[in-house]
Amino acid sequence: MFREMRRIKQKITREECIRILKEQPRGVLSMFGEDGYPYGIPLDHWYSEEDDKVYFHCAKVGHKIDAVKVCDKVSYCVMDEGFRRAGEWALNIRSVVIFGRIRIVEEDEKKREICTSLIRKMHDDEEYLRREMTNAFPRVCCLELTIDHMTGKMVNES
Repeated sequence: MFREMRRIKQKITREECIRILKEQPRGVLSMFGEDGYPYGIPLDHWYSEEDDKVYFHCAKVGHKIDAVKVCDKVSYCVMDEGFRRAGEWALNIRSVVIFGRIRIVEEDEKKREICTSLIRKMHDDEEYLRREMTNAFPRVCCLELTIDHMTGKMVNES
């Protein structure tokens, strides 16, 4: 169903893919947009090891929500910051591409877990967490990405 990676020597392990998902703060969620145009949007994410899913937060209305309601098939791409080997100019970048299905999370308890985990991934300020959960939580929508297929690779820019 999903294509095998063509440049297999560049493939990274599933463990490396998960490490990148956990360490990197954001990626690009791509979906079917309006009038047949693809729609990709940068989003912060939280990867849950407990259920092997990726979670996002967003507004309750907008292009993204409209697209998700029309088609639940999406892809999500995350890249690390890259590195240079000594004496080389080219950047080496690891990336993860996920194909999966996305849904709007309706359960308040799960939404609280997602929002709390996202905030803690970005900040260690508990007062900020408290304020956001009090003020912004009622207006937030959360999305759950179930992973159907995930690949990762390291590419050298040269």
